[in-house]
Amino acid sequence: MNRTVAIIVAAGKGSRAESERAKQWCDLNGRRVIEWSIRAFQSHPAVDDVIIVTGPDVPDGFHSDGCLLATGGDTRTQSVRNGLQAIKDPAENTAVLIHDAARPGLTHAIIDNLLEALSTHDAAAPALPVQDALKRASDTNLASVSRDDLYRVQTPQAFRFGAIVHALSETADDLVDDLAAVERQGVAVKLVKGSDRLHKITYPEDFDMVSRMMTPRLAFPRIGKGFDVHAFEPGDHVILCGVKIPHTAKLKGHSDADAAWHALTDAILGAAALGDIGDHFPPNEDRWKDADSGLFLKEAQNLALKRGFAIGNCDVTIICEAPKVKPHRETMRKRTAELLDLSLDAVSVKATTTEALGFTGRREGIAAEAVVTLVPTSGD
Repeated sequence: MNRTVAIIVAAGKGSRAESERAKQWCDLNGRRVIEWSIRAFQSHPAVDDVIIVTGPDVPDGFHSDGCLLATGGDTRTQSVRNGLQAIKDPAENTAVLIHDAARPGLTHAIIDNLLEALSTHDAAAPALPVQDALKRASDTNLASVSRDDLYRVQTPQAFRFGAIVHALSETADDLVDDLAAVERQGVAVKLVKGSDRLHKITYPEDFDMVSRMMTPRLAFPRIGKGFDVHAFEPGDHVILCGVKIPHTAKLKGHSDADAAWHALTDAILGAAALGDIGDHFPPNEDRWKDADSGLFLKEAQNLALKRGFAIGNCDVTIICEAPKVKPHRETMRKRTAELLDLSLDAVSVKATTTEALGFTGRREGIAAEAVVTLVPTSGD
């Protein structure tokens, strides 16, 4: 599959929620409802673009950083069409995930399952079996309805671009959901396991219920420690925390030999019980020759996220006699925070010496230690 594009439909008014503004713009656990879905899509490594389909009521202060915007239509189905038209250079097999903005409990696990389903089907959706007893009622009669083969279908609903565009071109109706369009065309749909967290906010009481479901369960943080060392060789600079520092030698290594980021990468992998940097980026593979160590660090973060852990804070200690680290320390903190999308006060970089003892004391190389705290996310 060439690309993956997420479309968040946020043009509805949501009058049943009885709030002063549309429910997607209301606060939920410290963020706007829609921002939870934006964050879930943008942090997923397989999602290339996020398109938000909005009405005219976008509140002041909302920033769609990194997202494309499309104008909503008179109906939800027309809004979806507008979102599809906003996709840049789509291919027939582009994966499209269409999501209700009022379902903030989206997780990476749901996205993973949908994309896997699209490898064998043209459409997929998360769903949960109906558990309550069902009755069909009239003024004079009450009859039981079998729950067998009945499901509550949620979003995101996933499609190959060609399949959903063709299906929507064949209908003028405002559909109950996007699957209804491909169902009419006889397209095989794969249902994957849904989640109670994907409950759609519709009524006022839904805000509290969804908020509780999205509050992280009681779980302990994890702590990881990493260590790395590189020897000096002839050169004119070293790279530490992604920052090029002039020096009378450089660090010897298969990649860019950034000992600080290597130690931090190992700390993240260790905290998540995911092995070490050599397991994921073997030094005998040519593709990592002279590689930017930021690639290693970001991948370690993504792997931890898939395990359900986010970085809480990190502390890096660089051990050397030279070069002097302090003049570059704040730049190194900022570079690390930017790469990992952390606040600056969650990143510490400091340096020390071994008082002229050992190989660092003899100025034969640089060592680095890192400690990281991983905190459980609210994902399934």
